[in-house]
Amino acid sequence: MRTDQLLKKTMPVRNWAEKYTQIRNQSIEICRPLEIEDYVVQPIVDVSPPKWHLGHTTWFFETFILKPNFPGYEVFDSQYNFVFNSYYETVGARVIRTDRGNLSRPSVSDVYRYRDYVDEKMIEFLQGDYLTESLQSLLELGLNHEQQHQELLLTDIKYILGHNPLFPAYKNDLISPSIKINTSEFISFSEGVYEIGFQGEGFCFDNELGRHKVYLNDFEMASQLVTNREYLEFIEANGYQDFRYWHAEGWDWVKQNETKSPLYWHFIDGKWMNYTLNGLQEINLDEPLCHINFFEASAFASWKEMRLPTEAEWEVASDHFDWGKRWEWTNSAYLPYPGFKKEAGAVGEYNGKFMVNQTVLRGASVATPIGHSRNTYRNFFSTHLQWQFTGIRLAK
Repeated sequence: MRTDQLLKKTMPVRNWAEKYTQIRNQSIEICRPLEIEDYVVQPIVDVSPPKWHLGHTTWFFETFILKPNFPGYEVFDSQYNFVFNSYYETVGARVIRTDRGNLSRPSVSDVYRYRDYVDEKMIEFLQGDYLTESLQSLLELGLNHEQQHQELLLTDIKYILGHNPLFPAYKNDLISPSIKINTSEFISFSEGVYEIGFQGEGFCFDNELGRHKVYLNDFEMASQLVTNREYLEFIEANGYQDFRYWHAEGWDWVKQNETKSPLYWHFIDGKWMNYTLNGLQEINLDEPLCHINFFEASAFASWKEMRLPTEAEWEVASDHFDWGKRWEWTNSAYLPYPGFKKEAGAVGEYNGKFMVNQTVLRGASVATPIGHSRNTYRNFFSTHLQWQFTGIRLAK
C-alpha cells in the first residue's frame, strides 16, 4: 500500500545492531540539509527544535536500555535527563515543552557527540550477551519511537522553514514523490460484524492491541483522497465564511485565527501558492490536500453533504483503496480498545495517558518511514492541529 515516501528506503537487516544503526542514521540524514541555526528554532509549542529530537531519541536508549541493563555504563551527561525527557513523569523532572527552543545549550555539536557516545555503547550492548527477550521488545519500541520522531522531524522542519519569511527550501535537489489523484469512486460495504485491531506477528503499539468485533451499518468510502482542486472549490464557495459547515469549536478557531485556507497556502499576486519542502510553488491542483486539521476536514465533508469515516470503517475498508500518502482524519475519539491495559513503569506512559481530547488519524504519509505503517496504526492529534501531513477521505 505504501508507494510514496520522502524518507529513503533501507535494505533488509540481518541483526539488531544493523537495524539499530540503519534507523539511527536515518535521523542524521534528515537533518543533513539543515544550517546550524535551523536546529534550535521553536515557532510554536507543538514544534520541537530538530536538536531536541536528536537528543530525545538518544536519551530513550540511554535511559531505558543502557542505564538499567548495561553493567558499568556511565551516562554521558547527568543533566540530559532533565533536558531530553519528554513527558515521562516516572523518570523525573524535565524542561517544559514550551521552553525547548530556549535550549541554546547543549550545543548542536554536543548533541551529536551524545548520539555518537550512546550509539557506540548500544552497539557494544547489542553485540554482547545482554539482549533478553523482554529487552528485545523494549529495543523495538525504541526503534519505532525513533521512526516516529523522524516523521516529526520532517514535519517540524517544514514548519520552521515554512514560517521563515524567505520560504527557504529544505533541500534544493529534493525529489518529492509525484502524486496525482485519479477520479474518485465510492466503494460500498455491507452492514455486519467486523473485527479490527492488530493480529499476527511483528511489532505494534499497545493502543492497537485488543482485536475486537464492531458492528457497522452500510457505508461507502471514497477510493481517493480529496485533492487541492476540490478543496479550492470549498474556499471559493466561501466555506471559511459560512458557520453552517463548522463545529462550534471549529468556527471559534476560524474566527480567532482569521483562517482562510490550509496551512502553507498563500494567495500571492492572484495565484494560490503552497510552501513545500522544495520551497514556495504554485499549488498542484491534482495532488492530495495536505496540512488541514479536523475542523477543516469536517467542514469540507459537511459542505459536500458527506462525513468523515470512523476509524473502524477506515480499517475495514483499507484493503480496498490505496493509502499512505496522507494521515487521514477519522471521526473517532482516541479511546482504549476493550481490554487495554497500561504497562507498568515509564513505558506505560507511552500511549494510554493521551486517551482524552484527541482524534484518531489512520494510514500514513509521505513522511512516514518505510516499514513504520500498518492499517491498524492509531495516530492521534488534537482537533486544531494542521502541521502534520494530514488529508481527507470522505465517507457516506
